[in-house]
Amino acid sequence: MTTPHAIETLAQLEALFGQPGEAALKKEVPYLHPAYRALIEASPFAVLSTIGPGGLDASPRGDPPGFVMVQDENTLLMPERRGNNRIDSLRNIVADPRVALLFLIPGVGETLRVNGRARITVEPQLLARLAMEGKPPQCVIEIRVETVFFQCARAIQRSRLWEPVPADAKRTVPTPGAILSALTEAAFDGETYDRELPARQKATLY
Repeated sequence: MTTPHAIETLAQLEALFGQPGEAALKKEVPYLHPAYRALIEASPFAVLSTIGPGGLDASPRGDPPGFVMVQDENTLLMPERRGNNRIDSLRNIVADPRVALLFLIPGVGETLRVNGRARITVEPQLLARLAMEGKPPQCVIEIRVETVFFQCARAIQRSRLWEPVPADAKRTVPTPGAILSALTEAAFDGETYDRELPARQKATLY
């Protein structure tokens, strides 16, 4: 059913926004330009987006800056550390290699977007290269780059993401344990989960 205010065609969409400026087009390249490599090497955090039979997924990844290794101007290597074993992203990559990455750098407004195709490898040499605290990742996601471009700072500026959080700021959202308790109608012991979580995370970080 068509509604009078819905945008349903490319023509409608382009009429609404107009054409992109020259800078918006020039910044996109099909390889890892040295300027873009510098952003990746400074980033301690990225969001990995995948697609598979069950739909879309976006998952956080983080480690010390440069944790996503630039193998060459067409290839990125991302370590897959231990987690909750849902492996949603990995399941999707096995089914469909298309991936997208969004890199963030604390204090920097610009973000970096990378699109490409991925495969999963357990090559011993790569696992050893990407080890942390003497522990190799469980596998490595090798990404063949197709497009790379930076995103302007407006989203970070609007969200004030990098503004300092007051030391006395109180948590205003539910804790992980509270969420699990609510989802299971209190069948899950949320208080115990929250109490044990910090030590468990520290012990299983790598």
